[in-house]
Amino acid sequence: HGCDGGEDSSLRYTLCKKLWDTIKEETESLQDELNRQILEGLLHFIKRCCSGPRHTAGPWEARMRASEIPTAALVLGVNVPDHDMTFQSLCELLQQSVTPHVACLQAKECGALKSLMRKVLERLVGSAAEDEEEGDTHPHPKGAHCTLATLCEWYETKSKVGDPKSSTPGKKRSSEEEPARPPIVIIFKDLEAFNPRVLQDFILICSRYVEQLPLILVFGIATSPSTIQQVLPHSVSSLLCIELFQSLSCTQHLSTVMDKLILTHYFPFKPNAKVLQVLVSIFLYHDFSVRNFIKGLKLALLEHYLNQPLSVLCCEKKEEVELNTTQLSHRGLESVRQLASFRRYVEQQQPQEQVALLTSDQHMKETCKKLLKDLYKYHKNYYPVLRCLHALTCSLPRVPLGKQIRELHITCLEGNVWEREEYRSAMQLLRMLAKEELLRQLRGCQDILKLCRSTKMRASLERLQELLDQFERLDEAKPETAANEGMTSPAKSMEKKTDLFQLQKTLLEMKETRRTKKLSGFEILRNEALDFIDALVRSHLVPPETQPLHEVCYYSSSALLRRHLNATPRTSIQTALSSPYHYLQNDALLTEDGGVSNAAPDLCIVHKLHLECGRLINLYDWLEAYATVVSAAEGKDPESEEYGKVDELKHARFIQAVSELQFLGFIKSTKQKTDHVARLTWGGC
Repeated sequence: HGCDGGEDSSLRYTLCKKLWDTIKEETESLQDELNRQILEGLLHFIKRCCSGPRHTAGPWEARMRASEIPTAALVLGVNVPDHDMTFQSLCELLQQSVTPHVACLQAKECGALKSLMRKVLERLVGSAAEDEEEGDTHPHPKGAHCTLATLCEWYETKSKVGDPKSSTPGKKRSSEEEPARPPIVIIFKDLEAFNPRVLQDFILICSRYVEQLPLILVFGIATSPSTIQQVLPHSVSSLLCIELFQSLSCTQHLSTVMDKLILTHYFPFKPNAKVLQVLVSIFLYHDFSVRNFIKGLKLALLEHYLNQPLSVLCCEKKEEVELNTTQLSHRGLESVRQLASFRRYVEQQQPQEQVALLTSDQHMKETCKKLLKDLYKYHKNYYPVLRCLHALTCSLPRVPLGKQIRELHITCLEGNVWEREEYRSAMQLLRMLAKEELLRQLRGCQDILKLCRSTKMRASLERLQELLDQFERLDEAKPETAANEGMTSPAKSMEKKTDLFQLQKTLLEMKETRRTKKLSGFEILRNEALDFIDALVRSHLVPPETQPLHEVCYYSSSALLRRHLNATPRTSIQTALSSPYHYLQNDALLTEDGGVSNAAPDLCIVHKLHLECGRLINLYDWLEAYATVVSAAEGKDPESEEYGKVDELKHARFIQAVSELQFLGFIKSTKQKTDHVARLTWGGC
């Protein structure tokens, strides 16, 4: 309200929410598809383990001894923030199709064996007790001993309640009549973070109850399967019958997400080269989390629709673009005229057209519709050609244009890719490919272009098909024979009787013939095919900054995005302690000289005083200086006896502030002098 484009804020919010809902739905379906294979394998493993008695089970169960606990080792990778979604999906699938008894544990809540037992019973017994509305006969962990014996009693009671034949007294059922009992699945989400001793004791206890409880363990591993041998000694790991499950790598997951969300013309919102570089850098150098990458993309989307009034034209459907363009106000059209890309477009037009664009709103709207339609066509042609170029160059030696398509995409966004040395090197390598390798890569380009509906891409597909047909019909035998005859003709002339001058002339002709060797039919056709690819690249992989009105779809505030996502806690802490008004917004904290007010929090006062000291700080002198500042803040008379006096309250406040400063890493205790602390920062920072 009251800002540029405020009249369209509700419409922009609606467009942003609608687009994000579509992206969210797409990412969730993609996540489910990526997890489907590994989750189906886990479900099959758990169903095998609880399918029946071990002596009648399959070969895998036959290898498992009676005292062993079935265990699934789930290697998920180092992208720890993404693990929650995987385990949540696993728990839901288990509860829907296998068993209602699922306990998911984290290391931070299981520091000791007692707390681990309590959490297991809370997840299993507690959840079952909450489901019972009347006649609760299940023991609750808060009112019972947290042991596996309690869990056994609850499980037996639960099994009898669920068995309709259990009410018939005095009848002993055989194993064939006994219904299949649902297993108890215990999931350790972060195995590396668990206390090894606690985990060992828990497994040893569980092994004693294998005959009474159908226990199944799931280990979530972030690093490698060898972690199990590092955490558990052989005496404990021998009690487990482990099967390994490997998830898709996070880099492959990121490539799939980028293919669906960024490298497509279906979503109008696009991050520019610098923004995309920030998102990818945070992924590669910080957390490997695809989930956080999507959150960063969401933040960029929100910032684009919030700060760009013309994002009202960034719509999924062409009908919405035309409607919103028609409804643009004069103020909105003036915003379009101020865009750098549109000004460049106007400068390229004839004088009469320039006057119409700058004065006629109706003509301006029609031009905007045309330019936005051209931008849509640009994206429709850009991504297929990008994929073709990547398919041709991703397997070259030293991979000059990058192994991942995101690297090539960022390169194309930054400038004309054909002007780079890497592109020229890639084209030289392509011109040395053998026939089979070149045909394989060209057929890959053909498969990519077959999926496109653009008119230009269809014409390119027809031309590529013609080239492939020529390769198939190519007969290299005759051109090679002709070339060999051409090379030997000067040599035959040497057999004739000749003088020194004629010999010199013949040798020069042979040298020139070698220098200007006649190309074979395959080489000519190979150059023709690569020239065709080069023409496609130069025509369709121009940077988006060359397109008029690209600001409508492209978000470019990389610095803002980096400040939000790539936090600098040290800088934030320094700002908070040196200038508390920056965060608290209290007028009493404002100072003219940039210092700290007497009314500032104790931590800020203690921090300011410690900056005035040397490497070693005397705690008693520090306390007296603090008491003087606090007395001034309380408005006491400097001439009075109470001024600067250290009482119990000030002493306690000072100790707390010093402890917080030590926790933040500004000071540490030292043994060099009694009642001194060592400073860990330099100068005035």
